[in-house]
Amino acid sequence: MTGSFDGFVGIDWSGAAGKRYQGIAVAECAAGTTAPALVDPPGGGRAWTRTHVLDWLDGRIGRGGRLLIGIDCAFSLPFDTAAAYFPDGAGDVFALWDLVERVCHADADLFGGAFPRDPAYAAGYWTAGPRAEGFVPGRRATEDACRADGYGSPESPYKLIGAKQVGKGALAGMRLLRALRAKRGDVAVWPFQEPGDGGTLVEIYPRLFLMRTGWGLRKVRSWADLNRCLALLDSDPVEEGPVQGDRREPSDHETDALVSAAGLRALSGLPGVWNPAALTGRARRQEGWIFGVGMRR
Repeated sequence: MTGSFDGFVGIDWSGAAGKRYQGIAVAECAAGTTAPALVDPPGGGRAWTRTHVLDWLDGRIGRGGRLLIGIDCAFSLPFDTAAAYFPDGAGDVFALWDLVERVCHADADLFGGAFPRDPAYAAGYWTAGPRAEGFVPGRRATEDACRADGYGSPESPYKLIGAKQVGKGALAGMRLLRALRAKRGDVAVWPFQEPGDGGTLVEIYPRLFLMRTGWGLRKVRSWADLNRCLALLDSDPVEEGPVQGDRREPSDHETDALVSAAGLRALSGLPGVWNPAALTGRARRQEGWIFGVGMRR
């Protein structure tokens, strides 16, 4: 049971420390070709918290409909390293999420900063300074497959240094997914679970959708450029301002969310997207998979 969703949600995510984050954006579109629209953060303003996203997802799934929800973060860690956290390396992704929550429970707003600081789990992380000779941050099979497909090169979830680091977002995302599953019984997280009748959450890499349109590696920072990308994803255009009461151009976080919502809609019914050949048993049980990787263009 995979295709035929009623709505599609794209979330650009942030694992940053702090109270509110300009790096989070949420967009939604319905089935068909209607343009995606940004979702306003609760309480006014433009900045979301991670708890706001959790509460919004809880409420939106509760309103009904079959939803495909993509979040721009790694849903797990490379198990060549993470297997050592468990007796005989036997833990699955849900055991990893439980472990991250136990270590990080005191971190506010789903922050994951305590996990790489804990001596029991710090060894795999690159946290500061030049990379030590011979040290290579672990990578999951899906990150290597994404690069092989020509969609870009996602960073290792064990990298916590530099502008492109994604490790903190991954840990915060794991806490979000665990909390949402605890709140709701109608949530499935693919590929660890088969899509269901409520909300199905998938890991996304917004660059993949842009690469599929032929946009390349450039950021999308204008309504005109966004609409060029949306047209290639069989979507109607968004209105070029005003948005949320002003006439500013969109941020790249907002365009990532908007393109992702339309991209999920465009890919969700294509052959092979739910069962790519490279999707191994380890990926299904432990490491996860980026939606859209490994299928033919």
